Amino acid sequence: MKPALVFGTRPEIIKLTPVIRAFLKRGVEPLLIHTGQHYDYEMSAVFLEELKLPEINHHLEVGSGSQAEQTGTAMIKIEKILMEEKPDVTLVQGDTNTVLAGALASVKLRIPVAHVEAGLRSFDRTMPEEINRILADHASEVLFPPTEEARRNLEREGITEKVYVTGNTVVDAVTQNAEVAEGKSDVLKRLGLESKGYILITAHRAENTDNKENLEKLVEILESLPMRAIYPMHPRTRKRMEEFGLLERVEEIENLIVTKPLGYLDFLRLERNAFAIMTDSGGIQEEAIILDVPCLTLRYNTERPETVEVGGNMLVGLEKERALGYINRLMNDAEFYRKMASAPNPFGDGRAGERIAKILLELYEREELGVRSSRFI
Repeated sequence: MKPALVFGTRPEIIKLTPVIRAFLKRGVEPLLIHTGQHYDYEMSAVFLEELKLPEINHHLEVGSGSQAEQTGTAMIKIEKILMEEKPDVTLVQGDTNTVLAGALASVKLRIPVAHVEAGLRSFDRTMPEEINRILADHASEVLFPPTEEARRNLEREGITEKVYVTGNTVVDAVTQNAEVAEGKSDVLKRLGLESKGYILITAHRAENTDNKENLEKLVEILESLPMRAIYPMHPRTRKRMEEFGLLERVEEIENLIVTKPLGYLDFLRLERNAFAIMTDSGGIQEEAIILDVPCLTLRYNTERPETVEVGGNMLVGLEKERALGYINRLMNDAEFYRKMASAPNPFGDGRAGERIAKILLELYEREELGVRSSRFI
């Protein structure tokens, strides 16, 4: 069997690493295609080195652009590689433009698509990611929802065949690498931070950063934080800060450390030792609950509702009073902090990568991996 894994951002790399390792363990050499959707060295190349992945077979260097430009360029380049390599299945993970491009290019070539982390829904179609994940699911032959909630979302949309609840590969990745990070990363010492003595911030989604009013609301939250915080700033966010004249204001916040994006092990150690995390990233919502760190999500919805349901995550949007209210409560109410920090992990046992590789190999051996015309009406 020849599986092709298409990815382009650092969360995709992290979450597909357990699948890559599971294939290699079974003697299967996957074809690795990196679109370069995140072309910054710190956002991708560092991860590849730290995770000790096999050499990438194809670097497509798609880079930035509008939604259509990035997706279209990626489709064109992915299609050429797939026509040359003729894989038996294409794996995509998540909800990026790379995912949509990989899924569409593959299914149009009659190459079956396997979608890792299928079935997630925010029910907000103003988000580009929501469109990507819906279309990728409906183009896929094999779907791997991480939870029963995600499976039910697929069922409601009429997708019931070749659907396998596996758990989330993020648990595999965090479990495998958290201890490594503690031993190898000196990021706390470098930045002068103490464990549980800071808030970790990430914010990069278009709805928060492309609108000046929303970005100003984020800055107002940062200015009002009652304890030290660190903000590894995404290149896209930095660009918007500069365009809107907000970067200098952020850099002048006395108890805020702004850094460039960090390597995976450094960032994982920051997550694990944070007092709390404030983020608009879906993946970091997952990692926070796995690492027993309270999470406040800077959005009004989430495609990870399980994190809210079990009590480890609160949706605060960009409402300063709400966000600061929760931070102050976490600082002053030990029982409330304990409940959020000890919320159960809803994403599985850390063996999702093994399950995904096993299922795909079994389908291939039974000759049940082809694309069926009945799925695409």
